This record gives sequence, C-alpha cells and structure tokens, in this order.
Amino acid sequence: MLIHEDRLFPAEPATRTIARALYAQVQGLPIVSPHGHTQAAWFVLNEPFPNPAKLFVQPDHYIYRMLLSQGVSLEDLEIGRPELKDPRRVWHIFASHYYLFRGTPTRMWLDFAFEKLFGLEARLSAQTADLYFDTISEKLRTPEFLPRALYERFNLEVLATTDSPLDSLADHKAIRQSGWKARILPNFRPDPVVDPDFRGFAQNILLLGEQTAEDTATWAGYLNGLRKARARFRELGCTATDHGHPTAQTADLPAAEAAGLFHRVLTGSADLAGQELFRAQMLTEMAQMSLEDGLVMQIHPGSVRNHNPKIYELYGRDVGADIPRATNYVDALHPLLNRFGNETSLTIILFTLDESTYSRELAPLAGHYPCLRLGPPWWFHDSPEGMMRFREQATETAGFYNTVGFNDDTRAFLSIPARHDVARRIDCAFLARLVAEHRLGEDEAFEVAHELTYGLVKQAYRL
Repeated sequence: MLIHEDRLFPAEPATRTIARALYAQVQGLPIVSPHGHTQAAWFVLNEPFPNPAKLFVQPDHYIYRMLLSQGVSLEDLEIGRPELKDPRRVWHIFASHYYLFRGTPTRMWLDFAFEKLFGLEARLSAQTADLYFDTISEKLRTPEFLPRALYERFNLEVLATTDSPLDSLADHKAIRQSGWKARILPNFRPDPVVDPDFRGFAQNILLLGEQTAEDTATWAGYLNGLRKARARFRELGCTATDHGHPTAQTADLPAAEAAGLFHRVLTGSADLAGQELFRAQMLTEMAQMSLEDGLVMQIHPGSVRNHNPKIYELYGRDVGADIPRATNYVDALHPLLNRFGNETSLTIILFTLDESTYSRELAPLAGHYPCLRLGPPWWFHDSPEGMMRFREQATETAGFYNTVGFNDDTRAFLSIPARHDVARRIDCAFLARLVAEHRLGEDEAFEVAHELTYGLVKQAYRL
C-alpha cells in the first residue's frame, strides 16, 4: 500500500485512538473548496483528461518547481504547451525523479490519488512508469473519470475558481445553463486592474471601461467599473474576492489624493512607492465595496512573484518561481482597520507566507477585530507540519472560531480530496492531543472537528 490508514495520527497509542474516533466522524463530510485555481471549462466540456502528464505534471507547480531545482528543464516537461507532444516521455521524466518528493506533502497527495483513485499500489519509479501511465490512461477514458463524475465522486459541495474581472465567465454561465446542479462558483481576483506591475495594466483598465460602460480613465469611473464587475460575478454565485498583493500594506487617502494617484499610475508616471501606495489604497477601496455588496475579502500577501526573470520571460506568470518574504500586518493593515476593523458585517480573511507572524501579529489581530479571520496555512506551508504549527501558534490567542477551516488553493484537480484529507487528519491529531492532556472535553473535540472541517468554511465564505 502507498498510504497507511493511520498516517499523520499521533504515535502515542491512547492519543491515536482519540484521533481515529474524531477522524471517523469527519472523514466523509462534503468537501467545501472556496478558493482554488481549477478551470470551469473542464466541467462545461466534460471531456476526458488527455493523459497522466497533462493531468498531474503540467498544472502542478509543486511538481515542476522541484524538478527544475534538480536541473530538469521546463522545456523537457513541456510546460506551457496547450498540447503535449510526447506525454509518455514527460511522464517518464517525472517518474524517474519521483524520489525527490520523499517527505513532502506533494508525495502524500500524489500517493493518495494513485492508490485511492487508480488502484495503484507499487511505488512510482522509472521501473513502474509505464504501468502507471497505461493504468491511468485507461481509466481516464472511462465515464467514471470524466470531470463531472469526479466532482461527484470527491463529494464536492462547492468548488470555487479564481477569475479575472475581465473574464467573460462564459464557462460559469454554461455550467448553469446545462442544468447540472453542482456549485462551481467564480472568485473575483482584481489583480490585473489594481496592480500596476501587472503586464498590460493600463490596457486592462480601458477594457474594464468598455465592458462596464464606464469612463475608467477617471477615478470615479474606475471605481464604478469595479463595482459593476463585482456585481456581474455575484450574479453567478460569487461570494468572495481574492487579492494577491506583494505586501499587506493599506492606505486611506482623501478622495482627491486618491484620484491624483490613480492618474499617475494609469499614465505610467508613478514611481515604485506610488505604485505600492496605489495597491494599498485599492485594498481599502475593495473593503468598502465588500461592506456594500457582502463579498468576503481574502488577502494573500507576501510572495515575491516571478522571482526568476528567465522563467518569467519564457513561460509567463505563475509557473512556480515565487518566493515568500517577511510580511508586516500590524502596521500595514492599520489604515484599513481604522476605518473598517469594527464592522461586524465585513469579513476579511488574512493569509500569510510568513509563519513568524502567526502568534506575534495575525492571531492577536484576528482575536480582537470583528472583521478579521485567519485563513489556513497557505502554499509553502500547506503541509502536515505547517498545519500543526498554525494550530499550535494561532489557537491560544485567536481560538478556533476566528479561523475559516481549510481551502486547498490548487490547480491540480485530483489533489483536492488528498489535501482535504491531510487537513482533517492533522486537525483531529491536534484535537486528540488536547483531549489526552485534559485541555478539552472529548465531546467538545467532536464539535470542533466538525466545525473545522465543514461549518467554519461555510460560515466564513457565506456558502
């Protein structure tokens, strides 16, 4: 077997018994995935995934960044190609380097999918590469492995995509018009029209104006265009926005100053400090809009994106060359919180790539301000150890109920059940330890396990 039934549970027998009982209660609960990067088009077309390399290797930057670190070129992996020329060769490269993932969460996610979905029990290697490729390819051609069938097999209750405000959302409309009852919802990701560093920023703002019939060359028209774009998303079930800023910096400028800053940014005359100030102001503007329309606000700061310029030039954004940096929240969020921190009808979910902020900044902030909640461990910390560190450092100040459950944030569709399973097991392991140490009643632990798995995410994301 590739995975053990007691994986991630405490080694101490009595505590492990408690963890098993907690997990048995939450194991089969529906999956709510409120933030991720899967494609709505998969469910419109409902066509078989083409091959194992296209399904597992190409969309998953966790995989190809590790291979790149060991000298495997992205060209050999055919990253960025709409269609793979030689998927079996790509798969053989991946399989022959599978040992690189020993001890990583990626290995655990992959082994879960290989065993639970495809019935494979021999470990992936150069010797078993063809067995894997042929077995997976054969099953992908069956009705049980079509995207809609997998959605139902995974017991997904909600699946959110992440979409540009300029997206037509045609795929989301087509899903609704098809009569299929699945809840696949867009998330509003305004980076292309609020981040001056985004390629084509000025042209994107003009396109926003064309789509919304607003003069987005003006500050008032620009804000109205964003409001109209948000309304279009809400009509298709959107409940959340998502903001991928370099920092958590916010600002609250007078309207005239904000308008002048917008003009400088739009015309390309703002310096780097002006561009950062504009992003900071837009977080506050988006909080105001969320207060108006009820969309939950997610802030994902702290990544130096496209850190490898050669990879960026060859393959574009979001191909795994992103590196965490230290992030300030206490000072950075103060302008926004001065204005909105006490609003009980506003929900702002904070994420971090800087674990040093859990107990020093994030937990105290969320443990005080009514509008704030803590998102789960994200990206580089979406791991068993990262999840446990989060619970240990955040719970003592923020408790459980100022967190929002788990979200998988994945582009790799088949990793969704594996990632949620890891989160459920770690939460049960943490709760079991509290029970064993007589810090939490066992009846309370069962209630908390259910909330961490299912209740808090639905409440926080208004689902």
